[in-house]
Amino acid sequence: MSEHSRRPQGLKERFHTYPTTTRHLILAVLVGIVAGLGAVVFYEALLISTHFFLHTLAGYNVPTPAGEGNSAGSAGYSRPWAIPLVVTLGGLISGWVVFTFAPEAEGHGTDAAISAIHHNPRGIRLRTVIVKMFASAVTIGSGGSGGREGPTAQISAGFGSLLARLLDLSDEDARVAVSVGVGSGIGAIFSSPLGGAILASEIVYREDFEPEALLPGFVASSIAFLIFGSLLGFQPIFRIPAIQLFDSPMQLIYFGVLGLISGLIGVLYAKTFYGSIAISRRLPFTRKLRPALGGLLVGLMALAAPEVLSTGYGWVQNGLSATTLDSIPLALVLLLPFLRIVATSFSIGSGGSGGVFGPGMVIGAFTGAAVWRLGELFLPSMPHSPASFVVVGMMAVFGAISRAPIAVMIMVMEMTGNLDALTPAILAVALAAYVVHAFDASIYQAQLHDRAEFLALRKQRGMP
Repeated sequence: MSEHSRRPQGLKERFHTYPTTTRHLILAVLVGIVAGLGAVVFYEALLISTHFFLHTLAGYNVPTPAGEGNSAGSAGYSRPWAIPLVVTLGGLISGWVVFTFAPEAEGHGTDAAISAIHHNPRGIRLRTVIVKMFASAVTIGSGGSGGREGPTAQISAGFGSLLARLLDLSDEDARVAVSVGVGSGIGAIFSSPLGGAILASEIVYREDFEPEALLPGFVASSIAFLIFGSLLGFQPIFRIPAIQLFDSPMQLIYFGVLGLISGLIGVLYAKTFYGSIAISRRLPFTRKLRPALGGLLVGLMALAAPEVLSTGYGWVQNGLSATTLDSIPLALVLLLPFLRIVATSFSIGSGGSGGVFGPGMVIGAFTGAAVWRLGELFLPSMPHSPASFVVVGMMAVFGAISRAPIAVMIMVMEMTGNLDALTPAILAVALAAYVVHAFDASIYQAQLHDRAEFLALRKQRGMP
């Protein structure tokens, strides 16, 4: 036996001798641990940022959902002049940091991770992850309209990319590592492990699944949720009352109408968002200042509608109550989905850093609230509570426009801890998905159509 054959194998060499299922299990465990810890770190960073910018500097407390303190928030602005200044300051800091150190960290991180899965799963830089986390905490914490899932997805996806480089993973293993990173990071921050696991497989394509990511996604998402919940609690984000459905067959028709409207709102969200990006890139000044302009516009909007600030989850909690929703002027309720679309486009489309997943669900919640509020005035047999319409709206708008309807539907059920709205949700989400499909739209432009397109891309590049 030669000396070379007797030499003990290193970690990298041993890893490549394992069967595929064993390799994917190891990757899932490692990525899940980092996803859980990364979600905790970003959650706490966002709390600190929100307290500093909005509470200390602006004198305003945003409402929070039941699972995160159930704070009613400030009744009004003690220093209204400070709101636009603080949101602008957050955009200024975020823009300078992003475009100085990692320009690829602009916008929403999930689309960048999807692009990496298809094109270069080893290419996510560690610097990008750090910049993304800091810039997103500043953007959202100062009042910018963004979601916290983008940074957490990029943290765990970035670690999966790092593993791909350290272990010299094959292309398929690297794609799995980054895919489960996306799903487990989002599943952890939303306390929705099952939805996050399925998201890892569903979000990659518009009309297909990534089956190799499904089982490791379950493992990674479960571990991430276990770590996140152990440190911050396992409670659902939202608390809703028991939902009574089907008092009348007419109600199912109403949910079908909500689904059609949700599909159109989702298409409007995607087109407005990417339209704002195109406009932002034509502005005649440096990219570092563009998020500040977006912040200024959002801050001015917030003077009339504070619902556009930050993540918006506390306002969703308020919208689940008929008493609270009836106290808001009808015109404002009807405008809220559109105001949130514009605010997110200003905050993230201008180059600010944050996710579009969370705002998409908030837009859906406001859509459901608007349909219920209008329907209770004119339509017979409307439910007495808006909760079912708010929950189904969350599922339908973003489930359709993300092209991940199954994952988002499950995630919202986990976020609310309630299955009562499942039957009308299936109808509404399906109709919304058909509307989005008719427009061939998606909030994630990096998604490929299906696996056949991916295989054609590999062949074009000469990859084995």
